[in-house]
Amino acid sequence: MNRPPSGTRRTRVHVVSDVHGNVRDLARAGEGADALICLGDLVLFVDYADHSRGILPDLFGAENARRLVSLRTERRYEEARALGARLWAGVDGDRTEVIERAVRRQYAELFAAFPTPTYATYGNVDVPHLWPEFAREGTVVLDGQRVQIGGRVFGFVGGGLRSPMRSGHEIGDEEYAAKIEAVGEVDVLCTHIPPDVPELLYDTVARRFERGSRALLDAIRRTRPRYALFGHVHQPLVRRMRIGATECVNVGHFARTGTPWVLEW
Repeated sequence: MNRPPSGTRRTRVHVVSDVHGNVRDLARAGEGADALICLGDLVLFVDYADHSRGILPDLFGAENARRLVSLRTERRYEEARALGARLWAGVDGDRTEVIERAVRRQYAELFAAFPTPTYATYGNVDVPHLWPEFAREGTVVLDGQRVQIGGRVFGFVGGGLRSPMRSGHEIGDEEYAAKIEAVGEVDVLCTHIPPDVPELLYDTVARRFERGSRALLDAIRRTRPRYALFGHVHQPLVRRMRIGATECVNVGHFARTGTPWVLEW
């Protein structure tokens, strides 16, 4: 990773989230930074803009992927699950094993693209138990934990909350709140999902509210970090807002933009 010129005291960190298979831009995301932070969702199951890309179209074809996306977008979740069950019935092998093989292929490329150092946590579509296979030296995986970068304390909480989407790494509110509590007071609070604020949760393209965390919102109000950074909502109504002393920032849909958000001090 390219460092700032010697003799300067400034620290520069690049932050990405919702990578969803964008290996090419991920390989360049740390250029000019002291560290890269990744807030999860590395895996691409299906590209909502290009239904030919991802694990689902590879297994079932682009047209079936389009049908699944359409049902989910229309919030017809039971129909989407029924269609998924019919499609999986035609696949040889155990469903979990088939998915994990496909995820492993993506993780092999994605983790190899991480610069050193990278600090990463999980998204709601990630498969956390596979990460130790791919997190090489220089990639630090954090969840309910803290780390110092350039003299500031960063806290990390991964995963999403349970929702009708039933994506891979959704956990209960109490478990999520316990991880927020374990992080405690930090300068920068890094999570995959936003705090529970409607403007930060509404996706203007999907036309639905994603799930955010009340425990995260309460922690922001109580501990007053300088920044709360997150992703998850790809096209938010509001990307940035203040909650008391804290600047809350959706760092962007990296799969689409290919551009990291920059924090410098």
